[in-house]
Amino acid sequence: MAKDYYKTLGVSRGANEKEIKQAFRKLAKKHHPDANLNDPSAEARFKEINEAYEVLGDKEKRQMYDQFGTTNPQQAGWGGAGGANGAPFNYTNTNVDFGDIGDIFGSLFGRQRSAGVGSPFSGAATMSKGQDLEQRVSITLQEAYTGATRLITKGDRTVRVNIPAGAKTGTKVRLAGEGEQGFNGGQSGDLYLMIEVEPDSRFGREGDDLTTDVKVDMFAALLGGEAEVPTLGRAIRLKIPAGTQSGRRFRLSGKGMPLIGQKDRHGDLFARVLVTVPENLSDEQRDLVEQLRATF
Repeated sequence: MAKDYYKTLGVSRGANEKEIKQAFRKLAKKHHPDANLNDPSAEARFKEINEAYEVLGDKEKRQMYDQFGTTNPQQAGWGGAGGANGAPFNYTNTNVDFGDIGDIFGSLFGRQRSAGVGSPFSGAATMSKGQDLEQRVSITLQEAYTGATRLITKGDRTVRVNIPAGAKTGTKVRLAGEGEQGFNGGQSGDLYLMIEVEPDSRFGREGDDLTTDVKVDMFAALLGGEAEVPTLGRAIRLKIPAGTQSGRRFRLSGKGMPLIGQKDRHGDLFARVLVTVPENLSDEQRDLVEQLRATF
């Protein structure tokens, strides 16, 4: 019974060259013997995938397979039939480009050929880079502002990691060579710390800018005055103009988050004024306020 190479690669009969190559790369990486050292069936499955790609990855062999269900001239009923211009049909000359497949495996496994390292079809040992790993790390907004350090345990070792000032949720910190060990002496993968910045009750964050609320009493809002604004460094005094309305935002340039990799550069801090009013008035105070209201 003829083999269904399309089924082997998991593609449709109308698949184009790019789709076939992508399917082959995915399956070859998954079933490569070096990636399945404890699975004795991986090598057989790997050879089936290679066989399917040798046919479908070659234009002439694929056409022949689509028409006759095989690439063997004898099985196709060609007998001693000749090729173009009556020349004998040379099956061995229609092999898929093994250099192309070699390039694919080089990109999949990071293999470097050397003495004793054969092609991906020879069964010889290959070197391949270990997988990269990810680990989530939480930091406070204050730590994101100043920069932070964390101690990461790797087996019997402790690695000290510096998290840069200005880090935000989604920032990656790379630890070269701290991922999974490579195969057959290959290079180890990397470890990526995925930074998560915890919410802060005092500040909101918009990129490299910060926002905060500042309470101002009604008299400072009416007549003008000052208010203390918190920052992630030292608190500063903000001048409040007379007639300031509740909700007005003041921009404090350079008082936001540091910009990663840009020394001495910061985002801005936006302070929103919230005007407060006395909650418990004495009778005398209420009379005075009533008199003031009457003047308006």
